[in-house]
Amino acid sequence: MTRYFSEREVQSLLTMAEAIEAVEWVMGQHAEGEAVDLPRQRVRLPGSITHLLQGAVPALDLTGFKVYTSTREGTRFWVHLYRISTGEPVAVLAADWLGMMRTGAAGGVAIRYLAPPDAALLTLFGAGWQAEGQVRAAVAVHRWQEIRVIARRAERAADFCSRLGAELGVAMRPVALSDAAQALADSHVIVTATTSATPLFAAEWLPSARCHINAIGSNSLARQELPEKVVVRADRIVVDSREVALREAGDLLPALEKGRTRPGLWSELGEVIRGIRPGRSHPEAITLFESQGMAIQDIAVAARVLANAEPKGLGVPLPY
Repeated sequence: MTRYFSEREVQSLLTMAEAIEAVEWVMGQHAEGEAVDLPRQRVRLPGSITHLLQGAVPALDLTGFKVYTSTREGTRFWVHLYRISTGEPVAVLAADWLGMMRTGAAGGVAIRYLAPPDAALLTLFGAGWQAEGQVRAAVAVHRWQEIRVIARRAERAADFCSRLGAELGVAMRPVALSDAAQALADSHVIVTATTSATPLFAAEWLPSARCHINAIGSNSLARQELPEKVVVRADRIVVDSREVALREAGDLLPALEKGRTRPGLWSELGEVIRGIRPGRSHPEAITLFESQGMAIQDIAVAARVLANAEPKGLGVPLPY
């Protein structure tokens, strides 16, 4: 039976801890060649873009795709799953919440493996939907002394900190854009979760050492959250997929074109998880995780939703 899951049902059936566990596991599968992922494809039209990510996870007997449309009316997300062994359709899931949790989970896994173990201070650029996922995941994998939030609109940052700080039980504080340099100077983890087309801060504002950066917003050539000097300064660059990063990592490609970095130096997150390639090489290292997103992450997280729905009988049958 093919089932449809609404946004409300998906939200009720998925915790951040489960999303993190699913993403960590499937990235390990990818590193070992046990999962298939195809880079995002886009159909661009005046006023509309259709985005498609495809993949397969044989260990789950699931293949499928995520499709989403971007228009002036907003963005709509869907995940479609099929059984590998039979070809039958399994589920269609509304995937706005799922995608936010999956993206956050990838950031959480990166913090788990790449951040300084005694990290206490996190600075976040952004106070939107994806920034929320990053905070939820960061709190799920680590205990923080404080999370600082920098956004273009001060009132939005304040509301964001008040709401999530109370819900998650973590100290959160809005920081003015004019104070960003001071906030970054002693940060152990920096997260960028914006749609910015230009760098959010100057490379000179980074700590001199012992820092990790999660950059999640630059998933097209039209976006760049980090200065090129930050990419060059990083002791280790980690991507979720080299193939995907070579197509759309707006933070990395300017340095790549100038020969200031090269894909052979990048580790994939799954390779770090499995110990195939190094992550944080020494305590004082500056590490960078560039997240573009992969279909297999959506499939693995969606599989958790299905597993949790089964005993509760949730999901609306579809006439497939």
